Amino acid sequence: MENENKRAKGKTGEEIACKYLESRGYKIIERNYQYGHGEIDIVAMDGNELVFVEVKTRKSLEFGEPEFAFTRNKLNQVKKVASAYLVENNINDHICRIDAVAIQLIQGQKPIIRLYKNEQL
Repeated sequence: MENENKRAKGKTGEEIACKYLESRGYKIIERNYQYGHGEIDIVAMDGNELVFVEVKTRKSLEFGEPEFAFTRNKLNQVKKVASAYLVENNINDHICRIDAVAIQLIQGQKPIIRLYKNEQL
């Protein structure tokens, strides 16, 4: 039951993130790209840059803001899966970056969305 709730929350967060990114000019190419045990939530184009987007969603601040879930290990995992995506799709001529979207979905409040473009968190 807990895993289902976690997946539903993640899916809701990804939907919000996609709409938010599209409103900022990103073109969504793929969602939930999986390689081995890793996954990239969103693959998109932002102008001429290929962007790998990690989304973190929190429904409460009990464990801190969603940014706290962007760890060094998570960043390394995203880099590894992004490299696999590039190889699998024979992409070697694009500028690439990793962005993060942090979403707070506190009940009764409007979602709070923060975008971090190629930044260290």
